[in-house]
Amino acid sequence: MPVSFLSDDQAQRYGRFVGDPTSEQLTRHFHLDDADRAFIGRHRGDHNRLGVAVQLGSLRLLGTLLEDPSHIPASVARFAGEQLAIADTTGSMARYCASEGRWRHGPRIRDHYGYRLFSDAGVTFRLHRFIYALCWTGTDRPSALFDAAATWLLEAKVLLPGLSVLERDVARVRARVHAHVHRRLVDRLTPEQRRRLDTLVAVPEDGRQSPLDRLRDGPYLQSGPEISRAVARLEEIRTFAVGLPELDRVPPGRAAALARFAGAAKAQAVARLPDDRRAATLVAYIRMLEASAGDDIIDLFDVVSTRMFTNARINAKEARMRSLRDLDVASLRLRDAGAVLLDESISDAEVRAAVFAIVDRTALSNAVDQVNLLARPSDDSYFAELRQQTGAIKYLPKMLAGLELDAASAGQSLLDAVEHLRRVHKGEKRPGPVPTAFVPKAWAGQLRTDDGAFDLIGYRFCALDRLRRAIRRRDVFPVRSLRYADPRKGLLTGAAWEAARPTVCRTVGVAVSAEEEIAKLSGRLDLAYRETAERVSENEAVAITKTASGPDLSIGPLNRIDDPLSLINLRAAVDARLPRLDLPELILEMHARTGFASAFTHASEGNARAEDIATTICGVLVAEATNTGFEPLVRPEIPALRRSRLSWVKQNFLRAETLTTANALLVAAHNKVPLTQAWGGGEVASADGLRFTVPVRTIHAGPNPQYFGRKRGVTWYNLLSERYTGLNSVTVPGTLRDSLYLLAVVLEQETELQPVEIMTDTAGYTDTIFGVFHLLGLQFSPRIADIGGARFWRVDGKADYGVLNDLASNKINTKLIAEHWDDLLRLAGSLKLGVVRAAGLTRVLQTNDRPSRLARALQELGRLIKSLYLLRFIDDESYRRRILIQLNRGEGRHQLARTIFHGKRGELRQRYREGQEDQLGALGLVVNLVVLWNTIYTDAALGQLRAEGYDVRDEDVARLSPLACRHINMLGRYAFTIPEMVARGELRPLRDPSAVGIDDA
Repeated sequence: MPVSFLSDDQAQRYGRFVGDPTSEQLTRHFHLDDADRAFIGRHRGDHNRLGVAVQLGSLRLLGTLLEDPSHIPASVARFAGEQLAIADTTGSMARYCASEGRWRHGPRIRDHYGYRLFSDAGVTFRLHRFIYALCWTGTDRPSALFDAAATWLLEAKVLLPGLSVLERDVARVRARVHAHVHRRLVDRLTPEQRRRLDTLVAVPEDGRQSPLDRLRDGPYLQSGPEISRAVARLEEIRTFAVGLPELDRVPPGRAAALARFAGAAKAQAVARLPDDRRAATLVAYIRMLEASAGDDIIDLFDVVSTRMFTNARINAKEARMRSLRDLDVASLRLRDAGAVLLDESISDAEVRAAVFAIVDRTALSNAVDQVNLLARPSDDSYFAELRQQTGAIKYLPKMLAGLELDAASAGQSLLDAVEHLRRVHKGEKRPGPVPTAFVPKAWAGQLRTDDGAFDLIGYRFCALDRLRRAIRRRDVFPVRSLRYADPRKGLLTGAAWEAARPTVCRTVGVAVSAEEEIAKLSGRLDLAYRETAERVSENEAVAITKTASGPDLSIGPLNRIDDPLSLINLRAAVDARLPRLDLPELILEMHARTGFASAFTHASEGNARAEDIATTICGVLVAEATNTGFEPLVRPEIPALRRSRLSWVKQNFLRAETLTTANALLVAAHNKVPLTQAWGGGEVASADGLRFTVPVRTIHAGPNPQYFGRKRGVTWYNLLSERYTGLNSVTVPGTLRDSLYLLAVVLEQETELQPVEIMTDTAGYTDTIFGVFHLLGLQFSPRIADIGGARFWRVDGKADYGVLNDLASNKINTKLIAEHWDDLLRLAGSLKLGVVRAAGLTRVLQTNDRPSRLARALQELGRLIKSLYLLRFIDDESYRRRILIQLNRGEGRHQLARTIFHGKRGELRQRYREGQEDQLGALGLVVNLVVLWNTIYTDAALGQLRAEGYDVRDEDVARLSPLACRHINMLGRYAFTIPEMVARGELRPLRDPSAVGIDDA
């Protein structure tokens, strides 16, 4: 295993000063208290006292004593000298560095302050245990482990060892963890199971593909026969998985890492692995593939069944419309006959003659037959259309037999029905009555034929419809699943929750007691109603009118605020100074400044690298983000840009976790640019979706004529900070409701920014989301397009809120909130601590079809929080404008993303979910690279303008945007070279706006 894994930047920072410490670092580490001054005062001479003070602070900051104190920044010596009343710090430090006595100070400082050596008894044991635990359950990147180990030594007051010593220790422990993982997965394998796994990577003599290569390709057609083929694929996968150990013996992250390598590498590469490692890799992969293949079946089932039920409704409506003319004719004849019956002037004996005088007997008989044929309950035509599609559910027996399902209590009756159908499909008889507890009232009539016999066809359709809905709610779920697992299993319980409750409540800012929290919120709501009611008459934007259906609230649009001339001129002055460059140059330059490409590691457990790997990574990012593929990048004469190298890096380095790590580095670098402070403190973020058409056949795309026409597409749902950086994103098939993914995109972001207020468009707004956000200590601030359709809620039914009385006509059930308060806190704590996945849990809670009492309690809490928000929304124009500004930033970022993603007509042509997520993740990373570059150079341009005496106003700087891209060339055949000065980390020279040539127009 290689042990030289550190980047040059990490090696230079280890135990050394790199630039001047920040004011916070100086205050924290170099401040001298009375005890420090007493210790320092024992040394004779200003130079010794200053040197000891500097060594002490350096030990606290860096974790080591300086061999050559002359390398300390001047600001450190000045800070220490001011505290010791030493004026000539430069001369004193020079004298100290030249003295022999300084060599005695290190051991003296170490002993006095209780620092230990790395070789002391027990130190390496405790450090190895820390690294082992971190590597077993957390990150596996050696560079990240190295930083964590150095931090641990610093906090444990252990002097840092030599760079290579710690590097070897990290590599050694990491290797032990890998070996342990392999042993846990293979120690129970029989020789027969090992042979069976090896056949996965063997190419048959009469074939061209190994089973591994073949099974990796999932379904992509959206049809019933494709479900049957997907089930056959799952059954074949299970033949390899029979008897293999479950993955619960190793942490999920470790199993995923092993499986990821097998999923990306060629079968020959897996076959060449050492025996235990190959077996462990294939065990992890086949178990993960088994879960993923089951999820693919459910994805297909949801798409195919939804389309069938939708088409049945459409066809029923069309058939109904076609029959209306004949029904009208027959109804008019019956109307005429009915008029005679109701005419009291005609005696009973003369009625029949009078009717037949008006309507011919045959015509009347035909009218009755026509009405019998065409007139039926509203749902009958729908069910009739469904029954004509029995051929479309031929896949049902295979699917039910192939899926291993489990259920929560709410789905148990449906699971009984599934088991009954399995027996029926096998030709077996089930003892006892047919399970019908799951059947809703609308379907009850479809379970019996006209003669009262049990109708198996109607039963199948009913079970299929309820199964589709139950899986969406996670009332029924696969036993093994990556995307559809039961989210309730991870909720904190018992002693774990009792221990976590106080911390969770303190962190999110809610009371442990339900009564205390409800009283606090009720008081806030009452005060908000009264204050808003007093100001409504003065608020010209708000209008409340009485209509027949109740009060109608409307808010006038925000007036446009024109840009001041000073802002227009400042934008022009900055734009004129931004250097022009190609997109690859920009990416390479940002790597030179941040080292973000080092976050991309090989998918295998080794630390595989190659010469000039950063150039290849940047090339792959350009190919993915611009949607052009490798063709404009390939340079056979440059090893880093050969097609084979680009393909190798894309397969093995580009994946969700490396993109996430690299993005976190970019966000951190962006936050350090002074200009970002003018755009906000990072506490605000917004979420919105960007739509991409997917013209290839895939199950991971959905229809929406408004966005995709006759094709299908996906939504790239983004979280954007107020500083213009993208924090997280998820890829959603079609245009599913944003609120289902909002919580996931907020809670699962891994940057140093932690926004506490989230703004969205109307699509992300539900009562449940308001409740969850409050429990998590977050402010949810959606822009509500139709405020008139919003419902206001109150706690006190007798309170007088003046003009708002009619609006606040709905009463909140606080008793239900109090009854389930501890469960609500447990839900929030589980989400906050990351023990459950937000997307799956949101689906369970956000359902209008038989919601649980916990979901209803959360909804009641959300109504209270929503009413507080709505009152502020209608009362404060500046608040509405702030939301609009942030959402407009998201729109601007989407426009930049569209400009970058220009290849192939801007269509996403990835067939599988992982490919879609990786490509759009690369796009998000490149957008952040452009934002970072623009911010750095805009900050430099502002500095130049200020130096020239330009009147740069703070209010104008706050309205500048780093989303411009006219100065960046996105097209053509790209060159991956940057000037030497830029490679050293220096900035490019700004353009001279007075020397604009024809090429700058």
